[in-house]
Amino acid sequence: MTRSPIDADTVPDHLQARLEAAGLRRTLATRAALGVFLARPGQGLTHAQVLQALRLRGHEPNRVTLYRLLDRLAACAVLARHSDDRGTWRYTLQGPGDAARSQPTGWQPRFECRRCGQDRALDEVSAAGKAWLRDLQRTLARQGDVVERVELALHGVCAPCAEAERAA
Repeated sequence: MTRSPIDADTVPDHLQARLEAAGLRRTLATRAALGVFLARPGQGLTHAQVLQALRLRGHEPNRVTLYRLLDRLAACAVLARHSDDRGTWRYTLQGPGDAARSQPTGWQPRFECRRCGQDRALDEVSAAGKAWLRDLQRTLARQGDVVERVELALHGVCAPCAEAERAA
């Protein structure tokens, strides 16, 4: 029997708590998928990238089953799900304090590098930035609109990729 790349003991406590709260079992598929994200912290991965990484590790998951698993992991705030500038869904591993920001009216601005695909949350947002968002939400509420989700993505080139471009 092939050993999973991670086992229950290596799942960080904050993720384990979210899995248990959602009633998700620690199946081989769940542990293997989490292993892919734990090996690539900060990267927003597509379904195809996760599938490829799992196959490289010796797993052969069903494509539809993997889609469902990724969506379940996003629903319980183990992963964050967002679309990139091409409209492709990307999944990013959530950190210990990220669950509150992933709620429907919460928001987590992020930066996505167009060269390496790094996708990271921007944790330090100024009071002015937060006030700007609250003002937009109040304006929409006065019009009778209900904000269900806020996505703010800044796209560009990360510092290591920019340095590599300058050196080339």
